Amino acid sequence: MYKITSFIIIIAFVTTCIAQSTKPTKDTSFTLGATFIKEQNKRPFITIATPTPKRDVLIDKDLVFKKMGERLLSLDLYYPKYGHRHKPSVLLIFGGGWRSGDKSQNEAMAIELANKGYVAISAEYRLSPEAPYPAAVYDLKAAICWMKINAKTYGIDTSKIAVLGVSAGGQLAALLGTTNNNTHFEDTLGEKSVSTNIQAAIDIDGILAFHHPESNESAVAAQWLGGTFEQVPLVWKEASALEHINNNTVPFLFINSSNTRFHAGRDDGIKKLDSLHIYSEVHTFPDSPHPFWFFNPWFNPMMNDIETFLKKEFK
Repeated sequence: MYKITSFIIIIAFVTTCIAQSTKPTKDTSFTLGATFIKEQNKRPFITIATPTPKRDVLIDKDLVFKKMGERLLSLDLYYPKYGHRHKPSVLLIFGGGWRSGDKSQNEAMAIELANKGYVAISAEYRLSPEAPYPAAVYDLKAAICWMKINAKTYGIDTSKIAVLGVSAGGQLAALLGTTNNNTHFEDTLGEKSVSTNIQAAIDIDGILAFHHPESNESAVAAQWLGGTFEQVPLVWKEASALEHINNNTVPFLFINSSNTRFHAGRDDGIKKLDSLHIYSEVHTFPDSPHPFWFFNPWFNPMMNDIETFLKKEFK
């Protein structure tokens, strides 16, 4: 009996270790609470934006959109219950230096978009402690596939899908906006029944180029990209949306803080877009911190700029 009991305990221990090993390492260095405290010390007038969902807005959280063995990726869905059945939608991408942050940090923007009649989706993606580039790109394109496959259920107009990202999420949104029809950025193990093409991109303080005179070639970028520019220059180039702007690129809205290092490659990108006659516009908030999207007084003007752009593109 003792041997049997010991064997069971050993098996249970090994099983627990294996289960724990499948869980991603979570970096909690970037949180809304800590960011608020840090920024309020510099600007005491700021408050956290907390819009209230309208009565007809439904919220479904933690819907699984991608499975990789025991690893599940999920998204949160915010959508109007009533009204026109085929609504434009926005995939929201959180920031955090490609290593931290989570989908809950997009909730204020998602609620406000749903209040305005859009289907808003905030998706999880794998961060650098778990998987380096291009895993996050594959994950977000898988979320777009999920949106199209489930379009009828949630009233999504598959011809009117935008991506919106903040900081590192803005960089990813820009990459999604410049890689329509580019099979190199498609996960070979992913869903192939629908296209991952989108129709518009909103980049909020996300860089378009990693190796650029305006950029800060940080350790967090190197961690995500698998090495420094000197070590993996082709990866740094490939991960930069600026390198992929072509006739398949979508219209862009850039919304920026007053911190210029988060604009790296933007002006060069706009020149390329102009040469291809692809629409873009820029809004910059003076004297604003990098994570301004979380806070009043910038939240409502930002959302108004986003709504105006989406109405223009999704007539």
